[in-house]
Amino acid sequence: MNNTEKIIEEIESFHKNIEKWFQGNTENQEDLYNKLLSGFSPDFKMVNGNGDTVTLSMLEEWLPTVFGKFQERSIQVENIEVNHSDHHGLATYIETQITGETTNKRTSSAIFLLNDQKALWLHLIENWL
Repeated sequence: MNNTEKIIEEIESFHKNIEKWFQGNTENQEDLYNKLLSGFSPDFKMVNGNGDTVTLSMLEEWLPTVFGKFQERSIQVENIEVNHSDHHGLATYIETQITGETTNKRTSSAIFLLNDQKALWLHLIENWL
């Protein structure tokens, strides 16, 4: 798998799994929790659409509080664009979350660390559309 494919795979896999998490759609909650977090660097930081900074430890603590809380939520990712060197990647994409009649849309820019096996999220910035 080339670096572009690794980054796209990580983005799509994470969003597929976080949708399952929000819906509570898994037979093994611990396994899904570990899958969600396995794609992140220990140094991960995110600036969400509200301008708040979220660290990996904050994400680890938040995830259990939202398991199964949004059973109708669907998540789509589109317009993924990737640039990379041998060791780092930058991806931009649009994420749409639909919960009932509420739609939230954001543009995201993510920096990934690349290794032989996969792309790891290092930094993410989200902006509301």
